[in-house]
Amino acid sequence: MKVIVINSGSSSIKYQLFEMTKETVLAKGIAEKIGENNSEIVLKISEKKQKIEKQYNKIENHKEALSEILKLLEEYKLIQDKKEITAIGHRLVHAGENYHSSVVITEDVLEKMTECNDLAPLHNPHNITGVRTTQELFPGTFQAGCFDTAFHQTMPDYAYIYPIDYSYYEKYKVRRYGFHGTSHMYVSKRASEILNKDYNSLKIITCHLGNGASVAAIKNGKSIDTSMGMTPLEGIMMGTRSGDIDPALVFFITEKDGEGLDGFNKMLNKNSGLKGVSGVSNDVRDLKKAIKSGNKRAELALNMFIYRLKKYIGSYAAAMGGVDVVVFTGGIGENNADIRKRAVENLEFMGIEIDDEINNATRGEEKIISKATSKAKVMLVPTDEELVIARETFRLYKENN
Repeated sequence: MKVIVINSGSSSIKYQLFEMTKETVLAKGIAEKIGENNSEIVLKISEKKQKIEKQYNKIENHKEALSEILKLLEEYKLIQDKKEITAIGHRLVHAGENYHSSVVITEDVLEKMTECNDLAPLHNPHNITGVRTTQELFPGTFQAGCFDTAFHQTMPDYAYIYPIDYSYYEKYKVRRYGFHGTSHMYVSKRASEILNKDYNSLKIITCHLGNGASVAAIKNGKSIDTSMGMTPLEGIMMGTRSGDIDPALVFFITEKDGEGLDGFNKMLNKNSGLKGVSGVSNDVRDLKKAIKSGNKRAELALNMFIYRLKKYIGSYAAAMGGVDVVVFTGGIGENNADIRKRAVENLEFMGIEIDDEINNATRGEEKIISKATSKAKVMLVPTDEELVIARETFRLYKENN
């Protein structure tokens, strides 16, 4: 059985084609610059380790992009025709409080997503476009969706309610929702499998570190807290996002600058974090090069990132009454030994002892990077959100057919 996983953005479609019998990735890629000049589709064929890049004058819309993706899959004999795709899985962002797990996509699901558009205006409308597009191209084909927010719906009310006038929660559902849920779920479960421990008896802190970054506290198999909030802006410092700040800065800076709320919002999301502090880049690799050249602001930015990450690790250990496992994932978490080391440095009082030799030699692979004597294990687990979506889609398909 073949399942295709779709992640629709404003001008892109990421995709992966799976054969679910052995959970094999047959191909993956991305369509970029949809609706713009010089559009491109990339196809990577797993078995042949082949990469195809096709240029277009302009791909007008998501339907045309997906049609071209299907043509490429057929041209390179990955499918005979689109009827060979039994089910379609979608990465979906925001469902508010409506869903606690993956869902079969129905009109009711899409209506509830539309109601949450104001909670995720940069994501939900494009996710819905992706679903509508596949409904047109694959009429009658089974479709399922995994919400970024679903995994965190197990948080207790005292963790997700903001300490503001309660009426805002009642009227507008203003609360912490959390994101990266599919990633946090996958790496925490995978960590328990690697350790051969019961997932439902562990206290796990997962650190998803990329340009967007979040931390989650997972106790006895359930997310009890996470750093991102009603939007992905809250939490630890990120590539271009500020993370936690004093809310009064909104009034102070907008009054001083006179740029208004739109300008301030753009600054918090696009020109803050590592990029805003360093003045160099949101990419850790660029910051490390700048630090070697003596750039003090780049050094400050990295120090701030690690310090704030460490504070969340400590606070979540306190919230859970201890920690059994700390997991690093995401582009930064998987590839930066120095950041992993510094994030858990001096946490021996929590039972954490990292093994420098193993940590320094580990990049992008599943590995326990703590010492054998460490009471709490530190691990690197590469995330695989697409596999989770494919598995959930396959599971729902079997349950409904």
